[in-house]
Amino acid sequence: MQIKKVSQVITEFLEELTEGKAKVIRVSRQGEGWFGIAEIFEESSFIKSLGLDTRVMDKNTYEVELDKDLEVVSYEKLQDE
Repeated sequence: MQIKKVSQVITEFLEELTEGKAKVIRVSRQGEGWFGIAEIFEESSFIKSLGLDTRVMDKNTYEVELDKDLEVVSYEKLQDE
């Protein structure tokens, strides 16, 4: 059940941070803490920079690190390869 809770914490954190819809795709133990990767659909930053009103969404990937108390200690948006 701990993995389910970790996924929930990651999802809630990213959805609050980005206002997008997150889906956790990987969770693993890292020392005493946790590590997760999630995909999230966000409004296209390029389209927004043009000032266009559209529903174009970009799929972005984030990695999130949690401590043993399930507090977020770091996150990073990963670059597309």
